[in-house]
Amino acid sequence: MDDLVVIGAGPYGLSIAAHAAAEGLGVRLLGRPMASWRDHMPDGMYLKSEPWSSNLSAPDGRHTLADYCATLGMTTEHGTPLPIGTFSAYGMWFARQAAPEVEEVTVLEVTPQGDGFRVRTAEGPPLLARTVALAVGVMPFVRHPEVLGHLPPGHYSHSSGHRDLSRFAGREVAVLGAGQAALETAALLAEQGARPCLVARRSRLNWNTVPQPLDRPPLRALRDPHSGLGTGWRSWVWSELPWAVRRLPAPTRERIAATALGPAGAWWLRDRFERRVPVLLGHRLDRAVAVGERTRLGLTDPAGEGVVLDTAHVIAATGFVPELARLELLDAGLRAALETVGGSGAPELSPGFESSWPGLFFAGLLTAPSFGPSMRFVHGAGFTAGRLVRGVRKRLGARGPRPGSSGVPRPGGAAAPGLPGVPPGHPKTYLR
Repeated sequence: MDDLVVIGAGPYGLSIAAHAAAEGLGVRLLGRPMASWRDHMPDGMYLKSEPWSSNLSAPDGRHTLADYCATLGMTTEHGTPLPIGTFSAYGMWFARQAAPEVEEVTVLEVTPQGDGFRVRTAEGPPLLARTVALAVGVMPFVRHPEVLGHLPPGHYSHSSGHRDLSRFAGREVAVLGAGQAALETAALLAEQGARPCLVARRSRLNWNTVPQPLDRPPLRALRDPHSGLGTGWRSWVWSELPWAVRRLPAPTRERIAATALGPAGAWWLRDRFERRVPVLLGHRLDRAVAVGERTRLGLTDPAGEGVVLDTAHVIAATGFVPELARLELLDAGLRAALETVGGSGAPELSPGFESSWPGLFFAGLLTAPSFGPSMRFVHGAGFTAGRLVRGVRKRLGARGPRPGSSGVPRPGGAAAPGLPGVPPGHPKTYLR
């Protein structure tokens, strides 16, 4: 039985596995390395975060993005956007340098078994683990506007569903949204010969300002500090004090997770977008109808008047919803048993990222309602990895000596209804 199975091999999963291996834990890392970045972002995209705030986390502080770029004779510079492809390659390099071997398997189900877990994959026999960390990225949580669900699948897609936008050359595409994904997708479509139109409920688009220099007079730096999530004291708090966010009341944390660092475009994208993409701002999407091979969108403009937009395809750049209900690989009974943050549908977590089910840990987007908006960015991996692994060590210590090498879990008593192998009277408590 393994001490820890990490499911997901993106920035969070790789960082957690690196810390766990350095602590001497028996850890296995499952997933396709950097899958979201390699498979679900169009060619030509850039990293929105500054390079210095986009490091994966190794316990000795090595294997940074700058270290990787140095191996290629490149330098990373503040205020200079980095291609997504370079960042993806950095993640692959980090996996080779700092993490245990990644097992590229598809996880089908995680269920309780005894006082641990059974992890079933598509490629081989199930694994048994004393603890599990779910670092599954954003893809299980894709959000589409409800009205698009009435369309045939070929009429719409999510912005995360495209590696190559050139197939839309010469066609009209309606892009829904007002954040970086929507704005950059629309700009890339225009640059590759498509005819995009941006549709957004917001009455205006927000653009980030050009970042201030890293070296500034002390008073100016104090007034407007840099942080991993941007410039200013509010961004600094979200970036540097996730532990403090967790101590806030649940309704406050829900509101922060939903509204902090709202939709905005990168400063370097603005000229590319405004020169080539028409916009319909303040327009609400009310209905969508397939008319032959085309799609007709029914909109309401700011004056309350109806507007019809006829297009060849719709791309929803409408983000992701951090809800446990969407995490289908997690046993349904276990999902239903987890305590959540208010009405958010995201798991309530201990300071060590442990859920109310002992031994089950979460990382990434699902943890934003507990620890704040930094968990939506690569920058949050550094805070998460060390604390989560310390939480795992505490949980393993609380369970006593590690079972023998037979791989057979310790007896856990009769199963609770719907949850195979769960001991009676299972405690839904946090390990503090």
